[in-house]
Amino acid sequence: MVFYTPVTQLDVLAVLAGASDPEAQRWLGSHADDVVTDDRLRRALIDLGPGVEGARVPAQLPRHLLLESFQPSAGRVELLIAVRLDDGRYAGSLNLITNTGETGGWLAPHARGLGLGVELFEAAAMLAHDHTGLQTVRAGHEPENTASARALSGAGFVPTEGPPRHTLADGREIEARWLHHIALKPTAHCRGSGLPRPRDPAGMATGGTL
Repeated sequence: MVFYTPVTQLDVLAVLAGASDPEAQRWLGSHADDVVTDDRLRRALIDLGPGVEGARVPAQLPRHLLLESFQPSAGRVELLIAVRLDDGRYAGSLNLITNTGETGGWLAPHARGLGLGVELFEAAAMLAHDHTGLQTVRAGHEPENTASARALSGAGFVPTEGPPRHTLADGREIEARWLHHIALKPTAHCRGSGLPRPRDPAGMATGGTL
């Protein structure tokens, strides 16, 4: 996969659609505003890729979204869009909260079960260590979410202590297992990020569905 920061609102809407199916929401528990509930629109968005020239854009989608620039919200959240290299479709997304070191992510239905979760969390660790200067990044998952557990382990995350319960954005409280990834070499801070040099955090977050 290739990762990049969102360029248009369509980038964000498409990856949200990729995490709006019931299987994904079983683990993610996203806020209602971040879930694409229209089933036809969701399926159409999942089949899109960046650069919509020649693509059959869903009729329900306002055309201005194709050109409207993505404006990140105020705060410390870095968002990366993942795209499959083999067919160019939106594959998922990851986020990193830079002042706590919390990371999470998800894959679209067509990208699950292919081992791409390891790439997703490797990218999260690289973003944290090589671009935002974080020494430690953490993620978590429900005990039953074995796909996330395998992906995090494959990306070099190792078990760590954390609270046994976690509340998702939709208000559900879940049992949680925690892992962290520690930089093995000096960290780097990308000037282009516009972020101040962060202190080593001790925060946690839930990992994504795979």
